[in-house]
Amino acid sequence: MDLEAEYNCRARVPDHPRILAGWVRDAAAWREACPRAELDLPYGVRERERLDLFWPEDGAQEAPIALFIHGGYWQAQARESVSHCARGLNLRGVAVAIPSYDLCPGVTLASIVDQMRAAAAMLYRSHGRRLMASGHSAGGHLAAMLLATDWPALDPALPPGLVHAAMPISGVFELDPLRHTSIGVGLKLDRAEARRLSPRFLPSPAGTLHCIVGGAESPEFIRQSRDMAQAWGGSWAEEAGADHFTILAPLAEPDSAMVARAKTLATA
Repeated sequence: MDLEAEYNCRARVPDHPRILAGWVRDAAAWREACPRAELDLPYGVRERERLDLFWPEDGAQEAPIALFIHGGYWQAQARESVSHCARGLNLRGVAVAIPSYDLCPGVTLASIVDQMRAAAAMLYRSHGRRLMASGHSAGGHLAAMLLATDWPALDPALPPGLVHAAMPISGVFELDPLRHTSIGVGLKLDRAEARRLSPRFLPSPAGTLHCIVGGAESPEFIRQSRDMAQAWGGSWAEEAGADHFTILAPLAEPDSAMVARAKTLATA
């Protein structure tokens, strides 16, 4: 198997620069148009330990909260490029928090997992409600890691199931294949650490998992979502015709099936 061809998403989608530029444009537009946006909230002390919290117009203080984590193979992107991914849920009454995190190789992947746990814990301490975690690509991996977290072990004041559901989108759940690609260079994972940080091999958590993957993605991406769902007794679906980048488009549309599923998970 040509693992580079399977996992190098930008090489597989030559049109990705245009799509990413569209994300930046649409994200900026939603930061302006959102009825109530709390930007640059700290969840830690480091420069990138910040999140943006987008509230719906009606009943904002009591709204359920979803967490959406950006992708970039843990080595690129930031929250400001995916603000529009909150739009669909916002227009259906769900608040959405979008964090940034430090990037490899400047930090370890384990450190990024800890940062996302800190972001989720900050939201719970601030608003007193459990979260649904979603994310794209590397963010899908991080969403699954949050679902698998033993929260009281981190802090006895945190409840079990603080993250009670996860909806990874085009996630990577087995990390060992990446060690043999150009993507793995910056991650600096050995085999043991790759397995320890692979949700696919962690015990099945009590929460609900629904994986989504693009129908036009590589066979390995499709396999990973299918196998992840089966391992944890969850569900999975293909977004017909979507590649690794166009798959996010439905999140901006309140009437899309993807947003409907995300709202169901967030409010369960």
